[in-house]
Amino acid sequence: MSFLGLETFETIVTHTPLVSIDLLVRNIDGLVLLGRRINPPAKNYWFVPGGRIYKGETLEGAFSRISTEELGQQLKMSDADYQGLYEHFYEDSVFGKHISTHYIVNAFELTLEEENYLPLVQHQCYQWFSQCELLSETKVHHYSKAYFDSKLIFKDKI
Repeated sequence: MSFLGLETFETIVTHTPLVSIDLLVRNIDGLVLLGRRINPPAKNYWFVPGGRIYKGETLEGAFSRISTEELGQQLKMSDADYQGLYEHFYEDSVFGKHISTHYIVNAFELTLEEENYLPLVQHQCYQWFSQCELLSETKVHHYSKAYFDSKLIFKDKI
């Protein structure tokens, strides 16, 4: 698989939804891992780790790649619990405010027994939150909150 050129990717973001995986990561104490996003959409918000699925990439392959890129360790999809399919709509994109972004998200929950180095490619930093803390923190994006709040969970779930 190869990366798309920016012009091609901009056309795709403009005209189609992106399919992705979000990783709902807990540690052995039950705290939830969130990263402070560097890029739009959701720039400067705390968000669960995740990433796009590439064309020709299996779901298991994407899970393994995304866990490596986002968490610094290659994990197996079979070690996670599937939480469902969600839709995320953003008014902006990595290309600016003039192009919106639409994601179809496969959410998986997993527990990390040990914390490795967390890559800082898409996030400026990471932090562990209790479920109560993340639901009350204003800089946690509402799509991330929806994964953990039973009152919000079905709003964006397909």
